[in-house]
Amino acid sequence: MEIRNIAIIAHVDHGKTTLTDALMRQTGVAAEGVSMDSNALELERGITIYAKNTAIFYPSTHSTGSESPRGIRGATSSGRAVTKINIVDTPGHSDFGSEVERVLRSIDTVLLVVDAQEGPMPQTRFVLKKSLELGLKPIVVINKIDKPAAEPEAAHESVLELFLELGANNEQIDFPTVYAIGREGVAKKNLTDESKDLTPLLDTILEHVPPANSLSEKRNETLRAQPFNLAYDNFLGRLAIARIYEGTLKDGQKVFVKKSDGKTYPGKISKLYTFEGLKRKEVDEVVAGDICMLAGLPEIYIGDTITASEDAPALPAISVDEPTVSLNLVINDSPFAGRVGKFVTGRQIRERLERELEVNVGLKVDFSFGEFITVYGRGELHLAILLENMRREGFELQVSQPHVITRKGNDGELVEPFEEVIVDVPEQMSGTVISKLTERRAAILDIKTVDNQTRITFEAPTRGLLGYRNQFVIDTKGFGILSSRFTAFKPYAGEMKHEKSGSMISTENGKALAFSLNNLQDRGVLYIEPADEVYEGQVIGNTSKGEDLYVNPTKGKQLSNMRASGSDEGIYLTPAYKLDIERAMEIMNDDEYIEITPDAVRLRKILLTQQARSKAQRKAV
Repeated sequence: MEIRNIAIIAHVDHGKTTLTDALMRQTGVAAEGVSMDSNALELERGITIYAKNTAIFYPSTHSTGSESPRGIRGATSSGRAVTKINIVDTPGHSDFGSEVERVLRSIDTVLLVVDAQEGPMPQTRFVLKKSLELGLKPIVVINKIDKPAAEPEAAHESVLELFLELGANNEQIDFPTVYAIGREGVAKKNLTDESKDLTPLLDTILEHVPPANSLSEKRNETLRAQPFNLAYDNFLGRLAIARIYEGTLKDGQKVFVKKSDGKTYPGKISKLYTFEGLKRKEVDEVVAGDICMLAGLPEIYIGDTITASEDAPALPAISVDEPTVSLNLVINDSPFAGRVGKFVTGRQIRERLERELEVNVGLKVDFSFGEFITVYGRGELHLAILLENMRREGFELQVSQPHVITRKGNDGELVEPFEEVIVDVPEQMSGTVISKLTERRAAILDIKTVDNQTRITFEAPTRGLLGYRNQFVIDTKGFGILSSRFTAFKPYAGEMKHEKSGSMISTENGKALAFSLNNLQDRGVLYIEPADEVYEGQVIGNTSKGEDLYVNPTKGKQLSNMRASGSDEGIYLTPAYKLDIERAMEIMNDDEYIEITPDAVRLRKILLTQQARSKAQRKAV
């Protein structure tokens, strides 16, 4: 049975996962309603966060009415040869670009999915650039052609221009194109064709993706395999998802693991699996070209080389772009510390981060500081997802305001990360967006207006985008779309003016009362509701005037025996602006921490008492 290995890549929300789900349904390896996005955070946010594997079989025995895919051994009952297609579904958000980078080394071709209305976006450029650099020959899928404003031909031309701009060679530029409606499970090679399923896309894959196991001599060579993802099983321990490049890997086989630093240690395969749909199937051996999951190597890491000979050369290590944002992480020492969390000590937090480093190649952690741990990531969302996962697992911790990473360039000058930013807004709102971003040192690269919709391309320092996305939603009344991708480290852009919001700080411990909050809501935006517990130093809201305000949210109404007209007016509270980790990162100030617990996300001053803060300010002067 032939094997084809592909990855589906695209900008966020261009339909990668929907298309993968439709391919699994058509080939009979997944039922209606089964999705690649199975993680709770992925389902809540509607985006892919982690790269995941599946495998389909085509021609599908499901469509011919013969045996199920589990019984496939090389041909259907009608005599048609069956091909196994390993598919890796990748994230589309730029903060999870490291998930894409490590996957691209393990496959032979990519399906580049592009929205027929939006065309190429920042992450489209990033993933395509990485693919072309590895010599892959993409298949372009113009998706969502049923959108009212879809322009498939224009999207195709934009993709061709992007290929040329990124320096694609002649073979790569001559890419096949398929038009699709992933949600309906329909694809066609030409816009005028009739189609009722994804057969044209599957045929294109067989036509243009080279068989991974076509070279029989690869099977006879010394085993060499490389993990590109890791998983964990409560009974088997660490699992590695690997591509077999040469030789054959067998269950129970003794192997050697070569690390990137040159060290080698022996091991033994205890379990071996291949993929069928979203399920894993235990097998006795896996041949060159296939993708498998293996157990028995507790110290295996992404990018290591698994080989049958200690003398065999190691495969090139998997490298990813460096982080751009950092924050400090400390144990929770607030008055509410330890109430609900299961993991609250520094040792437990350290062990959790060490486990994260094993699977999250875009993350770096510095444990050398005694008072805090510094975590480096690819963006605010990258770090926020890590913190949200820890919160849901029962951890309690506090984090500082995120900062961009600066360093010395080759000429000794200070450099900082820059991003390409694409903004789609109604034309009448474009002036506000341009004004706000240029204040943050953004430079306009291009402006296009079509049918009252303006697309503006900026180049901006990452520093200028921190804390801006929430303001962008307000300025565009929710009609704007902002996408960005890291481009390079460039000379420091200089000081920039940020709109610093003042904090509404509680001076008392206790439960917030509606009477007090009713008076405070006119002074700014509240983050808490009546009956919420607060403590001295907690930030319960922000102020309209931009200055810190000390308040007592626990103050109740003075009661007396006297009744008077107008003294018993009703209380009408505006719904609180409830904080999550991302919102808190955007609005927090330098002298504040985010307190993260399993049941709450709070903002607090680092120094809780007003006296301590005043003393610290005098020392700073």
